[in-house]
This record gives sequence, C-alpha cells and structure tokens, in this order.
Amino acid sequence: MWRDGDFRRLWVGQTASQLGEHTSLLVLPLLAVLTLDAGAGQLGVLRAVGQAPILLLSLFVGAWVDRWRTLTVMVLTDAGRTLALGAAALAGILGWLGLPALLAIAFAVGTLSVFFDVAYQTSLVRLVKRDQLVRGNSALEGSRSAAQIGGPALGGALVSLLSAPIAAASSALFFALSFLSIRRIRRTESLPERSEGSEGSEGPEGPRLEGSARPPRIWRRIHEGLRFVAGDTSLRTVCLASAAFQFSLAATMTVYLLFLPRELHLSGTAVGLSLAAAGPGALLGSVLAARLPGRFGYGAVLVSAAALGDGAYMCVPALHGSPALTIPVLLAINFVFGTGGQLVNVTVMAVRQAVTPDGMQARAAATITFVGMGLTPLGSLLGGFLAEEWGLRTSLLVTATGMLLSPVLMALSPLARLGRILPAAPEPAADPRIP
Repeated sequence: MWRDGDFRRLWVGQTASQLGEHTSLLVLPLLAVLTLDAGAGQLGVLRAVGQAPILLLSLFVGAWVDRWRTLTVMVLTDAGRTLALGAAALAGILGWLGLPALLAIAFAVGTLSVFFDVAYQTSLVRLVKRDQLVRGNSALEGSRSAAQIGGPALGGALVSLLSAPIAAASSALFFALSFLSIRRIRRTESLPERSEGSEGSEGPEGPRLEGSARPPRIWRRIHEGLRFVAGDTSLRTVCLASAAFQFSLAATMTVYLLFLPRELHLSGTAVGLSLAAAGPGALLGSVLAARLPGRFGYGAVLVSAAALGDGAYMCVPALHGSPALTIPVLLAINFVFGTGGQLVNVTVMAVRQAVTPDGMQARAAATITFVGMGLTPLGSLLGGFLAEEWGLRTSLLVTATGMLLSPVLMALSPLARLGRILPAAPEPAADPRIP
C-alpha cells in the first residue's frame, strides 16, 4: 500500500461516503412509503428514477473518468451529494418535501453516485501495484461493509423516530465528511498514458507538437470500452450475470420494502435493522475474498458464493408471525446475502482489474455497470407492477427466484473455470503511426 496516512484518509472517506449512500438509499423509499403513503407503483417509479442515471450516463462517465484524476471526481461528487441532500433537509424543514422533490433528489444523487462509483472502481488501480489489488479491494470493500451495518439501521431509525429532514441531513453530513477526508490525500495519482495526442505525430502541415492532437471523440472511446468488454469472455459473462442479478434484485427490493412494513407489520427501524444485517455479512465476505480464491480458485468461489447469497432471499416470502419471530430470521437471511454478495463483488472486481489494461479501466468498469445495472430501473418498475397485480408474497417469491439466474450463467461459462491465479491483462496494441 502507500503511506499509512493517505490510506487512512481514503478508508475514512470511503466509509463515510458509503454510509451516506446506504442511509439515503433507505431514507428516500421509507419517506415515500411511511411519510407520503406512496403505493407500490409510486415506490417503483421513485427507485427507477434514482437508478436511471446508471442506464443514461455510465458509458459517458467511463470515457471521461479514464482521462481525469479519480480522487478529484470522488471529491466533487461527494460535495454534490452533500448539497443535494442538504436541499432535501431544507425542503423538509420548510414543508416543501413531497414526491416531486424526492424524485428530483433521487435523480441528482443517482447521477453523482455513477461518477463516484466509476472513479472508486478505477482509483485503486492507479494507486497500488497489481499484486496488491485483492488486498486493497478487500480493505476498501470492508469499509463499505461497515457502512452497510450502520447505514440502513440509522436511516430507518431517523425516519421512524425523528423526521425526514434529519434523516436527509444525516446522509448529507456523511458525504461532507467523505469530501473533507479524500481531498486531504497527498498521493500523486498515476494517470494512464494517452495513446492519442500524447506523442508527436506527423500531420499534413508538418509534425504536430506533443500533446497537440485532439483527443478521440467520446463515442469512439465508448465504443472501445464496449468492444473490449464484449471481446473478453470473462468480462462478457460478468456483464450478463450482473444484469440478471441486478434486474431481479431491483424488483425484489421494491417488493421487499413494501412487504416488511405492510405484510409483516415491521416499523421503519426494524426494516433498517433487517437490511443492516447485510453489513456484518459483507464484512465477512470481504475477509473471505482475500483468502478463498487463492485456495479454491476464483471461478469456484464466484459460482458458489452467488448461489448461496442469492438463494437466501427465497426464504423471505415464507415468513409469517410476530416481529419477535420474523426479525431474527430476516437478520440471518440478510447476513447470508451480504456474505455471498460481497464475496462475489470483491472477486469480480479483482478479475476485472486484472484482465483490463490501465488505460481501459474506467471504461471497462462503466461498461459493466451500464450492462449490469442499466436494467435496474425497469426491474424496480416491474417489482411495483407485480406487487399491485399479484400481491406482495407471490411477487417476492418470483423476483427472488430470478436472482438465481446469475450463478447459473456463471456456472455455464468459462468464468467458472478460473483457477487460483488471475489471467494477465493483454498488452495494449501498438500505435501504427509511431515507428
């Protein structure tokens, strides 16, 4: 790793940012369900609006971030999310907070989160050596696990016990802390060399000065990222499996956030606590991700962890009875889901980073995000539609079963045969214009 002080600042910033994100992800839907009495269709629309920037912007963001300093992107997006959620708190104090305001805030926060997430997935490659990627990812993903422990519980408690403005303000404060921490990092970020425009080349009027060539158009850079991911068997499988999982998860969570308060009669605090159980599970998953792939192979770990974690949610529709009985079971289910999910996340990130050249990292991450999560708005809308048409229990069983398509796709692909050592990234093609 690098200097301990810089790593500590990044860790603190990551933890605070993820805590703000996981708090807001629960606060906004619970505001709609518990405070504004939103129906299933309205909740589906709210979640879809917050997820729409993934579909609309991911590819563009990947092309841009490959040419920017990722730490700068993370700092600016944290500042933007602080302002957006601060505006929500102010609107709540003034009595202006309603569904239209929540839709606008959800879209703004979702847009900034796309920039942050792509930069976050790219930053480690520029800051540490490749043989430290698994260790570094495990450490930083552990910070996200800590946020998953506290974020949902805090968000649910604030909405239930205090007020919507305080719940929104808490998320804004976490993003502000992340902004202050990450901007203090002193590490000089190593940017990948630009193959076009970074070297002198011969033009029709003589040789061009170094750096004078125009950068490739944004669409060309996007196409390069799409072509690279589509041409790599492992990354292509990751895209398909992620798309199946995220689509089904978006539908599942829309129904889940209605099922717990309305079918199981749980309070906002109890809903937050049940989701928070994924945090300790994710923390365990981060620890296991640093050890299991080297012992059993990356492919075996990916398939088994996805099957275990995704299958856990199929138990939720069978729950009946009082909160004293259902809450412990929900805690166990979300713990298993968090463990398996985080183990998959860290392992997939290590695979993606290992097989991708430095100059393609952000575009590869954005392409996988675009394909994998681009359908989540439709999944959220589907979850709301099914809940209205089929009822909560049946809809939850159907959507939870759909998540199992992800491990099936991985098991049927060469990704399942990855061994204990990750393949190396291909060498970048030589520029034919440079002798």
